[in-house]
Amino acid sequence: MGYLIADDLLMAKNVSVVITDDLDGSTGAKTIAFGFDGVSYEIDLGAKNREKLEKALAPFIAAGHRARPGGRRGAGRPLAHPADRAAIRAWAREAGLNVSARGRISAEIMSQYEAAH
Repeated sequence: MGYLIADDLLMAKNVSVVITDDLDGSTGAKTIAFGFDGVSYEIDLGAKNREKLEKALAPFIAAGHRARPGGRRGAGRPLAHPADRAAIRAWAREAGLNVSARGRISAEIMSQYEAAH
C-alpha cells in the first residue's frame, strides 16, 4: 500500500499583509476606529493622515466627553445628565404626567420634556 504526498503539502508559505493608507495608498498604515452620529467607522491611515485626522478632531474631542459603554440609548437622543432627572420628574409632575419617583423615566416623558425645552 503506497502513500501519495503532494509537494504543495511539504512547502511552507509566508504571507505578508501590508496595510496601505486608504487616502493616499502609502504603506505602514494602521487601522483607526472612530464614530460619528451613532455609526462606527474604521479607516487605515499612515502617520501623515493620522496626524491630519487628529488635528481636525482635536477641538471637538476637547469640548466633548466620552460616551458611556454600550453607546447611546433612545432614538438618537443623548443621555440626560443624572442631575437633570430630578428636573425632568418635577416638570412631568407639574405637567400632570405620571412619573415614578425612582428608576427609569419613560421614553414618552423624556420626549415630551425635550419637546418642551
